[in-house]
Order: sequence, then structure tokens, then C-alpha cells
Amino acid sequence: MKIALVNTYPQGGAGIACRRLQAALETEGAETALLYRDKAVSKWPFYAERLSFLPFEKDKSVRFSFSLANFGGDIRQHPDIQSADIIHLHWINQGFLSLRNIHQLDTLGKPIFWTLHDMWAFTGGCHYTRGCTHFKQSCGHCPYLSRPAQNDLSHRIWLKKQQFFPKNIQFITCSNWLEQEARQSGLLRDVQIQTIPNPIDTTVFKPETEAQRDLLRQQLGIDPEAQVLLFVAMKIGETRKGFHYLLESLMALKAQYPQRKYEVMVLGKAEDTALSQLPYPVHALGMVTDPAALAAWYSTADVFIIPSMEDNLPNTVMESLSCGTPVVGFNTGGIPEMVEDGKNGHIVPQGDSVGLMQAVAHITADAPMRLAMGHAARAKVVSQFSLGAVGKLHLAAYEAAR
Repeated sequence: MKIALVNTYPQGGAGIACRRLQAALETEGAETALLYRDKAVSKWPFYAERLSFLPFEKDKSVRFSFSLANFGGDIRQHPDIQSADIIHLHWINQGFLSLRNIHQLDTLGKPIFWTLHDMWAFTGGCHYTRGCTHFKQSCGHCPYLSRPAQNDLSHRIWLKKQQFFPKNIQFITCSNWLEQEARQSGLLRDVQIQTIPNPIDTTVFKPETEAQRDLLRQQLGIDPEAQVLLFVAMKIGETRKGFHYLLESLMALKAQYPQRKYEVMVLGKAEDTALSQLPYPVHALGMVTDPAALAAWYSTADVFIIPSMEDNLPNTVMESLSCGTPVVGFNTGGIPEMVEDGKNGHIVPQGDSVGLMQAVAHITADAPMRLAMGHAARAKVVSQFSLGAVGKLHLAAYEAAR
């Protein structure tokens, strides 16, 4: 069986998840091909997509949070698509596949799967709804648009999706949360959906020895008596990643426990002005793409904090758990499906900075408990999210569709 995996970029959350799925499938003996936008279509659809949305956008903050899928490329004749037994779409926005291009794939007569990495497939254009529930009907009155109305751009895109989505397509969601959201939508409530999580290579993302942890901390100049907190986001300033909640929680932590020593590691693109507001010493590591280096930094931390307000099944949470580092985060998306409160970390209500602070304080105050949470974290990932476990689930779905 040959599977063609289709994703716009090799990087980003969806790109990483897609490459890990490729590894999972090949671990189970499948033949795969991974098709990116730059390998299949020209760049002009990307610019056309962006320019066509400018007259409608509410402001610059939503520019990359809404996709029209009016422009893309016809990939039916690409050798990887022609030779595939299964076509498996992932994140296909920003000028890769238009709605019409997705419809064209149906003419090949091959089983089509689509893994959803956000909410876009069942909304009128937004990737996350920010609490809007209009997707449950047929969109319209979209808060992302400068002139929301009943028959606005979001409603018209919703109708195009209803027209162009192939009838035999099978949807996969990475989290139960996203499946539940999809089943409430006017577009996907009556189609086939199943949840299969993203995989991770547990031989790469694994706990470091205490000696290696100590060495890494020494390299950063971390106080040996300090507890290390980790925050990760591709773009620290992206609103939905919740950096301001991190700031609020750490300010509260400093005020509540002034005698405790903490230091903060930050992975991702960050402005110095934002990091300078944190009340503890900060180690800004920038963008780290090497998996082994990422695993080392996760293992170096005592607690990983994820205050995201919108997310599906974040790779970062799985990476931290696989490295034996407990996670503290909000009750957001699929995060509670990975983090079991009190067992391998803590989950607190969305926006509860004080609760976030208390969770961090609780874990870091009890070293034996933190270690036990780390062991539980690792065990959960190995049993549920390893390459072999997730690869088998996908192959079973493919076989059932042939």
C-alpha cells in the first residue's frame, strides 16, 4: 500500500505531525510519499490568497487566521498522487489546494482521508472560532471580517465547501475535542469522522539522565537550586498561545513564593521586550528544529507550561510528556486528553492565571511527586502515541476504505 501525504509546509505543527505520521506508517511497512506545496504548485496562489482576503479582513491580527481556499493547484497528475493507493490530506491552506482542487481529487476514484489539525474544514474560513458558534449552522456574521453580515464571505465559503467536498472523503481528527466540534458543525455532522492521535518517536523524545540534565543546565548558567519552567510556541506573541497568561501566573508565583528560585526557558520566536517582563531569569533559546535538541531541552525542564486558549492536540505537550516532564495547562482543546490532572500534570480552567500558578507551585514543591508524574507522563505516551501504535490505527483505517 502506498500513501500520499499532502501538507502545505514541512514545518509548523501540522507539518511536524505529518512527517511523524510518515515515519509511523513506514515503521509499519507502508510505502509513503510526502507532498508539500513547493514541490507541487507555484507560489502565485499563496499571494493571490492573501491579496484576495485583504478587502475583507477585520484587521491585521486575523490575516493568517482566515483562509478562503479560492486559489491552489491541481495535483492530480503529480507522480506521487498518480502512484498512490490512498490520498491523505492534512493542512492544505495558504495557496496549496483550493476547494475546487480538493473536489478534483475525487475524480481519481481513490480513497481520500483528511486529518484536521484545526477547525477550518468545518467553518466559513477561520482556523479557530474564538468562541463563535456560527459554524454550527452555516456561518455568516463572522467576527473575523470587516463587514459581518448574514451573507458575508464566511457564509459564501461555507456554501462552497458544502458543494465541493468529495462525498467519499473520510475525516480524521487528532483529538476527541475536535471530533466533537466537527460533529456539531453544519458541514460535517453527517460524515464519517474518527479520532486518531498524532504520533511521536519515543526513541528520540525520551528522558535524559540526571547527569545530562545537570550538564545542560550548567551550559545555560542556571542556578543549581532553581526549578526550571519551560514555555514553547512557534511565535510567542501569537494571541492564542496565551503568553500574557504565563506572565500573569509567574508574577503571581513570584508574589506568593518570593523565596523560591525559578528560571524560565523559552523556545520560539520572541521579542526581548516581552521576555523582559517575566519576573525570573529567562533563557531564550529561539527556534529549535532538531528533534534531539528539542528533547534535551524538554528533559532539562521541571515543568512545561502551556496556557493556550485555542489548540487541537499540541505536539509540544506530547513532546514534553514523552521526555518525562509534567505539563501544566488550560482546559483547552485536546490538551486534557494528554494531560491527566494530578497524574502526569495539572489542568486548570481557561484563563485562570492563579490556578496555573498554583499548579506550578504544587508540582515544584514536591520532588518525589514530580518524578512520579514524569514516569506516568512517559508511560502514557509510549502506550498511546508511539509510532507503532498510531501507525497501526491509520493502516487499519486505510484497509477498511479499500
